[in-house]
Amino acid sequence: MRDNTVGLVVTLVLLIGGAPLIAHAQQPAKVPRIGYLLADLRSPCRSDPFVQAFRALGYVEDHSIVIEWRCADGTPERARALAVELVQLPVDVFVAGPPDGPLAAMQVTRTIPIVFTIVAEPVAMRLVASLARPGGNVTGVTHQVDLELDAKRLQLFLEAVPGMTRVAMLLHGAFVRAVPGRIRRQHAVEEAARSLGVHLQLVEVDTRDELEGAFAAMTREGAEALFVLNAPLFVTHQWRIVELAAQHRLPTCYEYRGQVMNGGLLSYGANHADLIQRAATYVDKILKGAKPADLPVEQPTKFELVLNLKTAQALGITFPPTLLVLADEVIQ
Repeated sequence: MRDNTVGLVVTLVLLIGGAPLIAHAQQPAKVPRIGYLLADLRSPCRSDPFVQAFRALGYVEDHSIVIEWRCADGTPERARALAVELVQLPVDVFVAGPPDGPLAAMQVTRTIPIVFTIVAEPVAMRLVASLARPGGNVTGVTHQVDLELDAKRLQLFLEAVPGMTRVAMLLHGAFVRAVPGRIRRQHAVEEAARSLGVHLQLVEVDTRDELEGAFAAMTREGAEALFVLNAPLFVTHQWRIVELAAQHRLPTCYEYRGQVMNGGLLSYGANHADLIQRAATYVDKILKGAKPADLPVEQPTKFELVLNLKTAQALGITFPPTLLVLADEVIQ
């Protein structure tokens, strides 16, 4: 009887003493929280590809990972306020889309890892020290490309609208002057236009309010088409640019697929879905212990030609069969 009593006491002691260990072992693992700061909910970087990439990596949204979506509505002030909000949650990693997200995130944290998506000039914008060695808490994917891409875009545009000789090029003047890479791109397009026998009319704007006057000036000068040298201002107000181009019946060539989805005629540039998916792999690496400073900024490897057949028909343009064959996507 005494032996049984002793055994019972020992068992109870072990159970009571071991309870904290059992409870501790059963605590659920911390679910990583990602803060995704978007320029606009209609933006081409609105992240179905991001979520898809995470699913492919084995994550389940709201179970093994939480993504906090925030939309800056195209204003730097709101982007910064939302970045502060995400820091206070807090989040484990920032993902920041152009144009205002990456700078806003950097302004509010130097410790939380930041992964930017589709930034054109990350070194010139001082997001990173260099593409190969980012330094600090920031890395990501850029659509910074060889200057020859703009020349090819112009050549494809001429194939889409054969016979045009006067093309306006829309520039964000302050951005071009502030970012050396933009000046090089402008000169590359000018050189390509000369070699193709096209007169290029440079039209500069610095605010949304100047867009309407810029389109009126293009029309007065006899522009037959519009070539957009992309900039953050034009990403934020892309829908207004598409609207004005339609009003003035100007076939327009863009860099982004999203702008053609919204009514532009043609785009040729980096595949943004691919870049966003690669940003998700960076977040995965950081969650597993990698440091942003050790992850080189990735450049695009996939490019796409997108045509809008509906817009072409509205403008009385017939795409040549050779161009339709080359297209990665034709929007009906």
